[in-house]
Amino acid sequence: MTPAPEPAASSENDPRADAGTPATNGAGVPPLAPWPLSSMPRAVVLLVGGVSAVGIVAGIRALAWLVGPVFLALIIVIAAHPVQRWLRDRGWPGWVATLALLLVIYVGLLALALVLLVSVGQLATVLPQYTAQFDALVASVEHLLAGLGIGPAQIQAATSSANLGSIVGALGGVLSGVSGVLAGVILVLALLLFFIADASTFGLRLDSIGAERPNVVRALESFARGTRSYLVVTTVFGLIVAVLDTIALEIMGVPLAVLWGVLAFITNYIPNVGFIFGLVPPALLALLTGGWQLLAIVIVVYSLLNLVIQSLIQPRFVGNSVGLSATVTFVTLLFWAWVLGPLGALLAIPLTLLAKALLVDIDPRARWADALLRTNAAGPAPAAAPAPAPESRPLT
Repeated sequence: MTPAPEPAASSENDPRADAGTPATNGAGVPPLAPWPLSSMPRAVVLLVGGVSAVGIVAGIRALAWLVGPVFLALIIVIAAHPVQRWLRDRGWPGWVATLALLLVIYVGLLALALVLLVSVGQLATVLPQYTAQFDALVASVEHLLAGLGIGPAQIQAATSSANLGSIVGALGGVLSGVSGVLAGVILVLALLLFFIADASTFGLRLDSIGAERPNVVRALESFARGTRSYLVVTTVFGLIVAVLDTIALEIMGVPLAVLWGVLAFITNYIPNVGFIFGLVPPALLALLTGGWQLLAIVIVVYSLLNLVIQSLIQPRFVGNSVGLSATVTFVTLLFWAWVLGPLGALLAIPLTLLAKALLVDIDPRARWADALLRTNAAGPAPAAAPAPAPESRPLT
């Protein structure tokens, strides 16, 4: 007797329907499998990645008014968060530690802004007192150009806009634009409020991410540690340079020495070339007050103090703390200054550390790029430390 045929297995009850039979579309043809990225030609991958990078950079540059303050607030919170954790470890309530940290940050930022505004106002008052010296300097430059065979028309065109009135007018424009600066400061202060309030739970957020993406957690923690190390080293050297510059300018009799010391402290956060921006204003004022001799003395003293400390000693500590070569820091300085303006120049190193964490450290396959970025080219890329247990992970 011929056995009866078995009924067709239902796809709902027969596990073989999922294990052995490929799924089909309505026409009975199995769908195409996704095309893995590794099978694409390398040139196509590079082209798509380059186009995407250009689009992202263009978007960041268009939103520089927002991206810059947001990242500045983030860096301030990362730098100050250990203080909040220290207060909580000493038994302070969470809200008290947060309020104390906010108060310290707000007072420090407002004090720095007040010093800058008062100093710029004093500069606008002091400059008109040197009108005669400035006119004599312009006349000597005209005489020098005439001695070199340059015609009167060219001399007039070159020196027509050289007057203290234009400089004072520019300072007045700076003071009149305080409202725009104040709006940016208010935005940063508001962002700090929210960031610091969220920082208390950031450790728990990292724990939830680390369960599935431990590389992400390690990269973010490495970025936070490198940023703190960079800020500590740069702040210490900036204070040293500012104090030495202020004392030297006071001894040489250059007006507004405190202003130029504060400027030297701020420009110290600009890697490699920051001291040049801090040198130009006091050098010009020294030229007006003491002539070419005092100008030469100021340049020599600034070069000895700032060039030795900022360009020879400090980069060694900065490079060891963040692991970036001098060439990378200089190129990224130009890039971030172009993208975000002056704020990008001040935050060039932390921005580069964040980009490195998100693009290189987060992906083990991209670790080869670390050899092109790090200070020590001989040794291998440092291995990421294992993620700590959730109950012992530090915040941020």
